[in-house]
Amino acid sequence: MERRHTTPLLMLLCAAPLSANAQPAGPEPAPALAACVAVETAAERLACYDRVAQRVAPSPQEADAAAEQAQAVVADAPRQAPETRSDLFPHDGDPRRALANAGRGSLLDSRWELAADSKLGTFNMRAYKPVYLLPAFWSSRPNATPTSSLDGAPLESTDTDSIETKFQISFKTKAVENLFGDNGDIWMGYTQSSRWQVYNTESSRPFRETNYEPEVLLVFRNNYSLGGWKGRMAAVGINHQSNGRPDPVSRSWNRIMFNVGLDREDWAVTFRPWIRISDGSDDDNPGIEDYLGRGDVTVVHTRGDQVFSLMARHSLRGGDRSRGALQFDWGFPISSHLHGHMQLFSGYGESMLDYDHQATYVGFGISVLDWF
Repeated sequence: MERRHTTPLLMLLCAAPLSANAQPAGPEPAPALAACVAVETAAERLACYDRVAQRVAPSPQEADAAAEQAQAVVADAPRQAPETRSDLFPHDGDPRRALANAGRGSLLDSRWELAADSKLGTFNMRAYKPVYLLPAFWSSRPNATPTSSLDGAPLESTDTDSIETKFQISFKTKAVENLFGDNGDIWMGYTQSSRWQVYNTESSRPFRETNYEPEVLLVFRNNYSLGGWKGRMAAVGINHQSNGRPDPVSRSWNRIMFNVGLDREDWAVTFRPWIRISDGSDDDNPGIEDYLGRGDVTVVHTRGDQVFSLMARHSLRGGDRSRGALQFDWGFPISSHLHGHMQLFSGYGESMLDYDHQATYVGFGISVLDWF
């Protein structure tokens, strides 16, 4: 029994070293060049070289301004002499490089390596969604009688405490870079979240529910303006989500996911509509999209070392089929690589097992990786 309880926590602790990619440390003395050579991780090694050289990257606003200037040059390229274009962009003489670096350093670029000079190669493990441990996760209405995935009938009542522990691990890695010229990257992601009845001694502290979510995304860099926001990325991919359990409590579905991301200064917004891939006559969870929705929107705001995020999803239907959920997360610094984490969820589908169950949840704990 102890081995079953310990393994997921080890997975969480193993994810902690990834925090170097997501939470920049405070000012440090410039290291020696030899120290940078010894750094194994590509992203950390590049940052080390930049500190040695005291290199200051242009701001996203400067990168956007250079891209706008480059757009005019490219459009007028047939009438301009090569030496003129070289004077405008002395670093390489090619304004297309500036176009490819639009938005470098922005929030979404920091997550998806969108700009040409932001790309760090393939198979570097990076943060995806927040990695956290919430020792206290309270439900206003525990689902003691989940329904059968076969006929929708309530199952036998279970002894479920209103307070449990929730934790999540999430990471991604780029498998293919620049599939189409200098754009188009294939990312693979994995997210796993568990709800553990650790305080339920009468039932031997069982894991109530674990959800698994592997996915593959083809991500493209964009560069357009919309009402003060900058369109940074568009993506399409395949997403599988399940709880890995047999009938009658099996929960699973597959989706074609679309992703559109925009940001401005310390704000980012991501729109994710999706289309469910039908399971035909073997559908274990008919109508799940009327509960877990047909799309979501996530807004993230950074303020100093604090991160605020709000996710809203909806079934995009009216009447009795109008259902959705809201989730608010707040991360605040405790130390250089550790954040406090508060989570508030209200609506349907906090977990796959509870996809047709409505409740409010409040959790408090720590996160080692946050959105940015």
